[in-house]
Amino acid sequence: MSLIYEERASDSPYVDRIGHFIAAQQHSHVCAADVLCSLLIVKYLGRTSLSVWGPEIQHGFMTYPKDAEFLFIRLKLGHFLPRFPAKDLVNTGLILPDASRESFWLDSSAWQYPDYENADTFVEWLVRDGLLIHEPLVDTVLRDAPQEMPSRTVRHRFLRATGLTRSHIHQIERARQAVALLEQGVSILDVVDQAGYADQPHLTRSLKRFIGQTPAQIASMNQTG
Repeated sequence: MSLIYEERASDSPYVDRIGHFIAAQQHSHVCAADVLCSLLIVKYLGRTSLSVWGPEIQHGFMTYPKDAEFLFIRLKLGHFLPRFPAKDLVNTGLILPDASRESFWLDSSAWQYPDYENADTFVEWLVRDGLLIHEPLVDTVLRDAPQEMPSRTVRHRFLRATGLTRSHIHQIERARQAVALLEQGVSILDVVDQAGYADQPHLTRSLKRFIGQTPAQIASMNQTG
């Protein structure tokens, strides 16, 4: 096994998932598009780093070097670090400067690197200090609720918090829904209907862009697994 992996849900209202893995050998794989921002802690060759990542609007390719250790904290949609707006981190990440071998600099203070066990507490500390916030406007826009502010202000705040348009979020989440259906054994034609695609070519274009695979490839993997 090339990856030793564990993942868990979080009780924090700010966190979607927390995961931890070690690359037992060099490992590469395709990463699907993702609407969520995240924090990534990497330990490799005796050094530790923490980076802030924005959403990914298309699939990518990642390579993990042998013996590297990774901890990721996926933030819920609409949650972000205001010093690093999501709109400035689309398809990229920013490594925060080291303070020592065990800590990094954030908001002129040295913060100890979190681990898998205390990641929730680390997030709560960020919230306490106003370094991680929730933009409630994101939820109301996604619910299509009426807004009592200018549309330009709504768009600015939505993009600042998510880095994406409402349409982009819908497209990526629909592609992930289609993958889940295919993995459950639902036929490609039924996935087109259930996920709301216009036709099979539309589904294929979407999955190739956001997931990096065709519907047939995903369905085939499910059958062989």
